[in-house]
Amino acid sequence: MKLWAGRFHKELDDKVNDFNSSISFDSRMFREDITGSMAHAAMLAKQGIVSEEDGRRIRDGLAGILADIDEGRLEIDRSAEDIHTFIEGELTARIGDAGKRLHTGRSRNDQVALDLRLHLKNLAAPLREQLLSLVRVLAEKALENADVIMPGYTHLQRAQPITFGHHLMAYAEMLTRDVGRLDDAVKRMDVSPLGSGALASTTYPLDRDFAAVQLGMSGVTHNSLDGVADRDYAVELAAVLSLVMVHLSRFSEEIILWCSWEFKFIELDDAFSTGSSIMPQKKNPDIAELVRGKSGRVFGDLMGLLTVLKGLPLAYNKDMQEDKEAIFDAFDTVRMCLTAFVPMIETMKPLPENMRRAAAGGFINATDCADYLVGKGLPFRDAYKATGELVARCIDQGLTLETLPLQDYRQVCPLFDEGVFEAIALERCAALRRVYGGPAPENVRAQAERVLKLVKEAEK
Repeated sequence: MKLWAGRFHKELDDKVNDFNSSISFDSRMFREDITGSMAHAAMLAKQGIVSEEDGRRIRDGLAGILADIDEGRLEIDRSAEDIHTFIEGELTARIGDAGKRLHTGRSRNDQVALDLRLHLKNLAAPLREQLLSLVRVLAEKALENADVIMPGYTHLQRAQPITFGHHLMAYAEMLTRDVGRLDDAVKRMDVSPLGSGALASTTYPLDRDFAAVQLGMSGVTHNSLDGVADRDYAVELAAVLSLVMVHLSRFSEEIILWCSWEFKFIELDDAFSTGSSIMPQKKNPDIAELVRGKSGRVFGDLMGLLTVLKGLPLAYNKDMQEDKEAIFDAFDTVRMCLTAFVPMIETMKPLPENMRRAAAGGFINATDCADYLVGKGLPFRDAYKATGELVARCIDQGLTLETLPLQDYRQVCPLFDEGVFEAIALERCAALRRVYGGPAPENVRAQAERVLKLVKEAEK
């Protein structure tokens, strides 16, 4: 029976019923629906809106339904309109008229708004743990590779010497911000709309704060129209998830490059790679490619939510039923990506010799060469020009700045002496970049230790 059946004289067309039904995706909120209903029933009894006996019977009945679903004794009826209808119908079948009193002072509008907030809060907690795990893995690997020289890039061209640890810490910083954004979004979401009713609250003397405390929420919404019409939190969470996927996708792109024979900076563990059905030599970074591809799916979920909401007048509209599939898919996709991504990073093997060889061949110590002349008193622009001429000579002769003879240096600028070779040594170039945030090994270790401390505090 439909919860709204009294007004209508005809049954809903079967095709329309299927189109209108949401139980195929909102059934995953059964726990939150039952939890919210138990808090509402406790509040109704406290306020004398229902008797203490009815309040107790409702709560006991709901607890029994939850236990039966959890233990597989009760299967959710997929022909029900939504999870709220199913739970209330099952409750009434078990305890009789007392079950019909549960919905007093409540609408499905504020009920579903509460369920969604609670469910997304529950989804955010394990996602946060996964993000922190990835940050920890990156920081630990950065400590191990704080001295490993590699080329830093701009425009995908070798630019300046950094360390592999420094590169990894860049992603650790991005993902640390993602954890902060997730925490902020959950904090704003953690208020109860229960008591907003359909749009204009109710004449019953509800104690909204009591129900919020029962649910472990930080407060209540301040406007009943906004309470049922707000989905900002779903959009904000989808935006956070989209940024997570941007960062995972950027990292995946680098992993895919680094795995190629053209770079060969890392080796992925066999457990996180696949082969070819025809080419026996292939070892493909499929996980990184899938993560890169699935980023578009999460971005689409965010766009879908924004598009659903952009033209809706206050308060509730059935369009808002479209919120759940999008935000659920975004969460599920990011969690699935992280489940594979974290151990892939944890088990990947850096190849320091290849990184060092690439760094040596890219003239990435050219800035240090120019700075050497600046130290001799030459203006930077003149030093820049002289170093550019040296790079051109190296290219013509198939040499590097480290192997170019001193006489070539002195032909370009007489200020050069034997000290230039020490100045342009790649390890020294990286070690001297001690400015806070720079790639000097001591900096990288300090950055990693700071982030590991943040992770430890965040896990408390």
